Amino acid sequence: MKHECKVKVRASETDALGHVSNISYFIYLEEARIEMFKDLGELLDMESWPFILASTSCDFKQQAYFDEVMTIRTYVSKMGNSSFHLRHKFVNERGLIAEGTAIMVYFDFNKQKTTSIPDSVRQKLEPYIEENVVQGKR
Repeated sequence: MKHECKVKVRASETDALGHVSNISYFIYLEEARIEMFKDLGELLDMESWPFILASTSCDFKQQAYFDEVMTIRTYVSKMGNSSFHLRHKFVNERGLIAEGTAIMVYFDFNKQKTTSIPDSVRQKLEPYIEENVVQGKR
């Protein structure tokens, strides 16, 4: 299963060349992650937020422009002991626009170190795992 989030490109998210600025894609990636976590329910309690973003990247395939609507499809592409990887695909009526990744780490802010992802959280993420996903350490 995948999570889907729609974004409509605002004028402020474009650059001097008229296409979506590279910076805007990272804002869209954050929005897609937050929407997914909201849909997971209790995971969005900011008082006890357990995740940190360890890494993120985005590969651009086509240009996107002001007022276009893109759908961001989010999957869990890897599940480790204390982290999981998200894969994002930006698509619109013209096809694949960009692909992004994010590595999320389960983190104990009191101890300032990573910790194992609890089974209750794993169960909520499992429906979003892509087929043939690598599960292992980290």
